[in-house]
Amino acid sequence: MSTLLVIAKAPVAGRVKTRLTSAFTPQQAADLALASLRDTLDAVLATPARRRLLVLDGEPGPWLPDGIGVVPQVAGGLDVRLAAAFAVADGPALLLGMDTPQVTPGLLAAGLDFTEADAWFGPADDGGFWALGLAEADPALLLGVPMSVAHTGEVQRQRLAEAGLAVRDLPELCDVDTPADAARVAAIAPRTHFAALHAELCAVAR
Repeated sequence: MSTLLVIAKAPVAGRVKTRLTSAFTPQQAADLALASLRDTLDAVLATPARRRLLVLDGEPGPWLPDGIGVVPQVAGGLDVRLAAAFAVADGPALLLGMDTPQVTPGLLAAGLDFTEADAWFGPADDGGFWALGLAEADPALLLGVPMSVAHTGEVQRQRLAEAGLAVRDLPELCDVDTPADAARVAAIAPRTHFAALHAELCAVAR
């Protein structure tokens, strides 16, 4: 059975979801980040896996549920940190971020099935990716991929294919980066912690 990895920042005001502060205060943006992380970890806990690890930039808090191990992120660019996260998994693993509170156990379970796949790729609608699964950790699959640009996903998927891997795709999801993203995801997944908090904050702002 495979490992589920969540790479995330601790939800500290001023350090997370700063692009949301055009519509929310830094603390509200951090609270939305925490709600998104809670929804993500709930989905992870509901998915059968060998191990579940949070690869964290910062310190864990009382928000961390039982059943999730914590390892610190290494220093370096995102490509370096992702490669290091897969190395920690020590076997087949699916990695996702904290920006898709709409993710479901069904999606995660699909990306943990390496029976007919060497890699899984979950595209994000901003040109990046929300999930990446590898049957075997190989830093060369990630190092040097330009991160947080409009063609990140295209380059990453091409890197997998050029390595001769059998790549399968997960559905495209919307990452929560901007206020418009937040509204869209809250509407898509109305029963999440994220949607409930988003509705509360928007009602206060009116």
